Amino acid sequence: MKNRKSIFKVLLTLFLLWFFGHVLYITIDGLSDNGEKADIAVILGNKVNEDGTLSERLEKRLECGLRLYQNHRIKKIIVSGGFGKEGYYEGDKMKEYLIANKVPDSVIIVDNLGNNTRATVDNTMRLKDSLHFESVLVVSQYFHVTRTKMLFKERGFQNVSSVSPNYFEFKDVYSLLREFAGYYTQ
Repeated sequence: MKNRKSIFKVLLTLFLLWFFGHVLYITIDGLSDNGEKADIAVILGNKVNEDGTLSERLEKRLECGLRLYQNHRIKKIIVSGGFGKEGYYEGDKMKEYLIANKVPDSVIIVDNLGNNTRATVDNTMRLKDSLHFESVLVVSQYFHVTRTKMLFKERGFQNVSSVSPNYFEFKDVYSLLREFAGYYTQ
């Protein structure tokens, strides 16, 4: 019995080291911005409110993408999201925001079938030949970008970096837990 408790403690310690090491890694990776330019930015969707306004989290992602465009770090923007339970296509609402902030329509590509991270990556990769991009900047919350970049690399696309908005919520704690699991199960 004593031996089992010792083994359990060792395994628990190893798991906690792995978990906290991973959380530290995705936090540092997600908050890092190497300042590089890219052919396109892929802005991942998030909740649109019932009244059609953007959630604060989504608006902060779009502000981040807007700054990338204004600072000439990207040439085109893919906005990707699905159809939310609130009754709006996230991609369409994201495009409206960018156009209202003087981003030309011709620069924005809408992916309304990006219902999850994998779908966004798959849909973006399908556009590679027609859009002729060689580099991607992922825009999402800091805890989300490491897994997104991993999914691009799994598809053979290596030239991918990320930028995240300076926006933090208490629910990021839950999101870090979810991303830990998602990273190893995707």
